[in-house]
Amino acid sequence: MLLDTYEQQQLFYNTNFREACTKGGLTAYRGDLVLVDGEIADAQGRRMPPVVTLKAAVVLADADQLKLVAGSMDQLADMPAFLEKYGSALTPDSAVVLYVVNVVKPLVAEQDGMKFVLIPMTDGLVWNELMDELKLEKSDFKGQSSADKVLTVFEACKDYKPKYETLPLAEAMTRVNDAKREARGPV
Repeated sequence: MLLDTYEQQQLFYNTNFREACTKGGLTAYRGDLVLVDGEIADAQGRRMPPVVTLKAAVVLADADQLKLVAGSMDQLADMPAFLEKYGSALTPDSAVVLYVVNVVKPLVAEQDGMKFVLIPMTDGLVWNELMDELKLEKSDFKGQSSADKVLTVFEACKDYKPKYETLPLAEAMTRVNDAKREARGPV
């Protein structure tokens, strides 16, 4: 399974869950995905925390393909690292929705027949924003396991046709600003 390989490569960080869906052959994951590994910390090969992650990732995969990837990036400049680590498992049928802090406005970036929905977000939760974007309600998930909730999101993505400007990825990479993630601390 693809997610087994990612786990062996230590590409999961701050894992919320990883479990099989009731629909055969699909596995869901929620947590962060490593985009840039941390430095090796000691002689035993243990690593420092990752330098860059796809935060609050929502992933659905079968044996060798990523069916759904959603998550949050601090800057669109991290897109090449995302594609380097996970691009080989993406297909034109994969649903990819990325909330990017420094994207100027929502858009769809295309590369090699794949589409990446890029939506600005400096504050908020990926799961909640994704539910709003896909027009899903809490009742759509009633009685489902965590993994099957991710499957429901993927099913909703099949009918999702964003009306955002579509650009080649290289051009989309230039549509950025200086926005930073809003930090919240104790009040």
